[in-house]
Amino acid sequence: MTEHTGSNAEPVCSSHPDRVSYIRCSRCNNPICTECMISASVGFQCPSCVGSAKVSAVHTPVGAPVISKPYVTFTLIAINVAVFLLQLSVGINESAAQWGMWPVGIAANGDYWTLMSSAFMHGSFLHIAFNMYVLWVMGPTLERILGHSRFIALYLLAALGGAVASYVFSDFRSVSVGASGAIFGLMGAFVVAGRRLKYDITQVLVLLGINLVFGFLQPGIDWRAHIGGLVVGALVAAIFVFAPRRNQALIQTVGCTAVLVVLLVTALVRTSQLQELLTPFVPGIST
Repeated sequence: MTEHTGSNAEPVCSSHPDRVSYIRCSRCNNPICTECMISASVGFQCPSCVGSAKVSAVHTPVGAPVISKPYVTFTLIAINVAVFLLQLSVGINESAAQWGMWPVGIAANGDYWTLMSSAFMHGSFLHIAFNMYVLWVMGPTLERILGHSRFIALYLLAALGGAVASYVFSDFRSVSVGASGAIFGLMGAFVVAGRRLKYDITQVLVLLGINLVFGFLQPGIDWRAHIGGLVVGALVAAIFVFAPRRNQALIQTVGCTAVLVVLLVTALVRTSQLQELLTPFVPGIST
């Protein structure tokens, strides 16, 4: 996985200086954290600009109910950490062999479930530390923009997109683990949503660029999963933020369903290719 490259000028919330925030008030342009974000007609405003009046808007710009706490983000972090602790008890290599995404296992045994199980596993402390850091920093903001259900859809589709890209383009003898597809999907989504809602995305672009380059240069990193997750995450975010107000939820649902179908069909096509390749070497494999 990629290394985290810090910044000495990270923007912090004007009301909570201990919290990094890439979102700015659409009126005063001050950084605001997820606790201070109040949905406005365009973007979000800070409590100072809104005043002491209660929030009248009940939906975010993508049509999601306004939430108070990013529970999905915290739950995803807890699940990833719990799975990593389980991996440590079993053994990193042993758990990767059992639950990681192994193309031969999918083609020969139909282990499609590993496309998702692998996205909650990690290969080292540095691997999970970086992924959970990005999830902790970007997850709450995206969850406040998208709402709980849309954020879950984004995360899982990006994770699947990364796994499918790895399945299609990686060496079929390799094993892949990691939430990197989902994490790069969040970065891609942040860029798309940020551009649409006029947020400051400069540091996200820098972080994304550095880690994309690092993924290409460092041996053993599954950059294919990074690209797959990034593309799917950006696409899903575009479906959410560019959907017209009329029939917004329906259009978003159909769009996400279409992405899911494309990913599943792509995986099935890859399976067919691998089965033809492996038939002479794996007794009993069906094509």
